[in-house]
Amino acid sequence: MAHKQNEVEFDVDVEDDNETDIDKEVKKELETKSVTAVSDVQSKHKSKKMFGKQVMVTGHIHSPRLWKNSRRSRNGYGRGLPKKKGAGGKGVWGVPGSELLEADEDVNDPNYDNENMNNGAYLHAVIPDEPNIELKKLLEPFILEYFEHGKTCEVAQAVERYIPLSRRNVIVEQSIEIAMDHKASHRELTSILIADLFSDCITVPDITKAFENILADIDDLVLDIPDAPTLIGNFIARAIADECIPPKFIDQTKKKSDGEKFLTALDHAKVLINMDHGLSRLHNVWGFGGALRPVKSITKRMILDLQEFVYSRDIEEASRCLKQLEVPHFHHEFVYEAIIMALEANKEDTEEALCNLLRSFAREVLITTDQMERGFLRVYDDLSDIETDVPRAYFILERFVGRCRKAGFLNENIIQNMPSRGRKRYVSEGDQFIKENKKDKEDEEKDKEDKEKSKLKAILSLKGK
Repeated sequence: MAHKQNEVEFDVDVEDDNETDIDKEVKKELETKSVTAVSDVQSKHKSKKMFGKQVMVTGHIHSPRLWKNSRRSRNGYGRGLPKKKGAGGKGVWGVPGSELLEADEDVNDPNYDNENMNNGAYLHAVIPDEPNIELKKLLEPFILEYFEHGKTCEVAQAVERYIPLSRRNVIVEQSIEIAMDHKASHRELTSILIADLFSDCITVPDITKAFENILADIDDLVLDIPDAPTLIGNFIARAIADECIPPKFIDQTKKKSDGEKFLTALDHAKVLINMDHGLSRLHNVWGFGGALRPVKSITKRMILDLQEFVYSRDIEEASRCLKQLEVPHFHHEFVYEAIIMALEANKEDTEEALCNLLRSFAREVLITTDQMERGFLRVYDDLSDIETDVPRAYFILERFVGRCRKAGFLNENIIQNMPSRGRKRYVSEGDQFIKENKKDKEDEEKDKEDKEKSKLKAILSLKGK
């Protein structure tokens, strides 16, 4: 290898199995050089002969094994860093992330698009201004838990603890938005919650502001809840019936927007309020169902639904009405009332219709096997009392159970527990014959006694003479 002037050469004989001797000899030769020579060496190439080859040295000498895998430049320059900061090599386009620092667009770039150039415009992250979003997230678990237990006092405590007075409208907005995605019973609970929180935790301005915000977002709500205008109108009408907001709220709010959905919700609320006895009927605006309803009202509703079915014979409508009640744990009452209606009617066409209704509900599992069995067993237990109103109750029940058995939706337990009345024969043909024979025998015996008495009297009279 050719070397420049003032270049220092080190001739070191290296043995393969003694690497430590090489390092010692190199150190000794370095110590013998002058300071000037060392300064020249640091700025120029150095070499030494290792394994019959000349190796360049740059101030710090590695052991032979490290030279092979060393990243230090072989020409004596640099600090041992990778070439082009890691961007060199075959198939490498540059340092990762360097494409973000390119200021000029390459016209020849296949991804170049002149129409999408920013032309001096810059993109900035936009955070939506929703100051109540954190409060809504905080209140959501309390509202969902309220739908399970129905205790408004726990929600009131959460509102007083976490919601400032200036943002109490958030509880009304969040509860209504969540209720619209749930069942009718949950909407009824929401209306009860608004009425209970009124005057204690929330005021009239809070409720009116909440309804105004909901009506302002009604176009977005319709995308997820198509019947949102009707539901919001029901909530507004119910709040007016509970005296939470004044009736003039509808007319005042109509002036604030001319949107179609906006006006539809307000018009629907106005119709509900202006109908005959509207304020009293609005307490059932969400239907008659729900586990918190009184048992008598649910039973009464079931009887009305059964009477409507007997006249219309519409199984789908009866199914819809039963689902609306939302009391799957109380379906045995529906079975009980259906059997009682069949016993009181004592008509085969009514029995056939009610049998088809129960069979349809059993196939759809709208009424479970447990509820069906419980309803029949309740009739069995009360049959002695039912017989006072329906004298032929045992006979009719036996006929109805046989019809249901043929339909194939009764289990063996219902059939085996079917009561059978012991026959009480009062005036049957056999009894009458026995009574007549007994009376004849008594008459014959009486006649015999009379004859004997007459004979004795005759004998006594003869003896006396």
